[in-house]
Order: sequence, then structure tokens, then C-alpha cells
Amino acid sequence: MARTTALVLALAWIAIGARVDAEHEVYYRYTVLGYVKDARGQPLVGRQLELIREKTGFSYAGETDATGFYLIIARLGDESVGESLTLRIERASTRLVARFDPTNHTDERGTRVDVEGTTLVERSAWFAATLAAALDSSTR
Repeated sequence: MARTTALVLALAWIAIGARVDAEHEVYYRYTVLGYVKDARGQPLVGRQLELIREKTGFSYAGETDATGFYLIIARLGDESVGESLTLRIERASTRLVARFDPTNHTDERGTRVDVEGTTLVERSAWFAATLAAALDSSTR
């Protein structure tokens, strides 16, 4: 229950875009999201993921929900474009590069990475649609 509440709060925070502080603005966020499934395509619930900034060693944690969905929000500013990140789940990992337009302070920044068995697959073109679907499902 706490995990679901945390996910809903994180998604709501993105959706409303409240101006609380500069750190909450889109230009200070980089979101990594996706689904974790076993080799047969079944969702894996309660799996821990970690996103690590290679430059600083700082890490951000995430956990899958009942559908295998996870969402990790990292603090990356405009100056972080091109920065290397590592996404880890159990013994599997992949290196990512933070790709975004640093002059665009309107659109959400991020990527989608799905875990299929022990293979991590980046699908950056699916990021916006997946985020929109997650936000839509959290408001129902």
C-alpha cells in the first residue's frame, strides 16, 4: 500500500507541476520509467531498481508495482545533458545517457527502460506516451 501511495504521489507531483521550488521544475527532473517482467512476460512485483549518476555517485531508488511498472525521478539540471547514468536491477544493469534539449523547459525529460528477464531495453521513443498513461491511470 505504501508503494502505491508513493507512486501516486510522485506521479501527481509531475502532473500538477506545482511551483514550490526550482528543484521541482521540469528542468531539474529526469525520469526513468518502464516495466519489469520475467522471461515469460509476467510482471515482477516489488523489485528494487537503482539509478546512479556516474558523475556524482548519487543514486535514486525505485520499486515495481503490481503491474511491474516503476518510476524513478532523478535531479538533473540543464548542465547534466549528456551525463552517464546506470540503471541497476538485481545483477543486471545498463548504461544510459541523459538526452534532452536543455533549452526546453516545458516538456518532461526522461527515458523508458524495460527489463525483460535479464535484458534491459531502452525505448526512449515510448517515454512520453508511457508517462502520460501512468499519469492518466493515477488519476482514476
